[in-house]
Amino acid sequence: MIFHPPHDDRPPPARAGVLTQRAALISVGVALFLLLLKTGAAVATGSVSMLGSLADTALDVVASLVTLYGVRVAAQPADLDHRFGHGKAEALAALFQVGLISVSAVAIGWRAVERLLEGGETRDLEYGVGVSLFAMATTLALLAYQRRVIRRTGSVAIQADHVHYQSDLLLNGSVIAALLLDGYAGLSGADALLGLAIAAWLLWGAVRASGRAVDQLMDREWPEERRRAFLLAAARQPTLRGIHDVRTRSSGTQDFVQFHVWVPADWTVAQAHRAMDEAEAGLAAEFPGVEILVHLDPEGRIDTEVGGLRERQD
Repeated sequence: MIFHPPHDDRPPPARAGVLTQRAALISVGVALFLLLLKTGAAVATGSVSMLGSLADTALDVVASLVTLYGVRVAAQPADLDHRFGHGKAEALAALFQVGLISVSAVAIGWRAVERLLEGGETRDLEYGVGVSLFAMATTLALLAYQRRVIRRTGSVAIQADHVHYQSDLLLNGSVIAALLLDGYAGLSGADALLGLAIAAWLLWGAVRASGRAVDQLMDREWPEERRRAFLLAAARQPTLRGIHDVRTRSSGTQDFVQFHVWVPADWTVAQAHRAMDEAEAGLAAEFPGVEILVHLDPEGRIDTEVGGLRERQD
């Protein structure tokens, strides 16, 4: 599930950077803790599904570190070389996670097929089940915190991390089912078959997680609901008349919008500047942190499209 923050509840970019960095740090800590637990459980049980869970957690550590680096870079203010800021570092971190999820899925699927062909049995089932239950409880707490951060910031890097940990929740549940079916129900192939199911789920999660990252890198328009809310807010500003050519995009936790607006042809530059300052202040109250660029069109000018490029005629 993708969370889109409400238009009036998104914090300023600096505060959003603090929230995303904190979420990434917590994710790193959780991943390291679970890695230690699952290493012991994988050795003790010999379960392929537990091994898959361990491999996924090891990749979680790397992915969470990359996410932490990505959100820290994204939180840096604009500079001379990056005039629009560093927000797309989040999208790049998210795509890196997608690659790791895909590698993890292929490795787990390969090991599951080997287990089906070669056979084998699991050991110390109670220990494996206990570790998986504890991992699920820890992951549920992390997911709840990540959901709050995503709703506040719309961070694509934390979103990708969230998808990954959702997969972990299913992964741990599948490990428990595999251990119980393999050890107590006598279904020797259950562990390997569930390992294959886990691999398929991880690949699907990678596809879902890549969507928003690619959208940001391609400067896709805001979601229709958020875009409509902005247009309604703009319509309430008395100095904004005849808004057209509205373009929106996001970069990390920073949003951008630009549009053209009609102004009386006899206005001076100073008059137009004051009017737009008032309008931008009104919009900033409803959309804090959004960077707005306004282009003024004197009334009476006609816009035409020629060869895909815009010409202006009086």
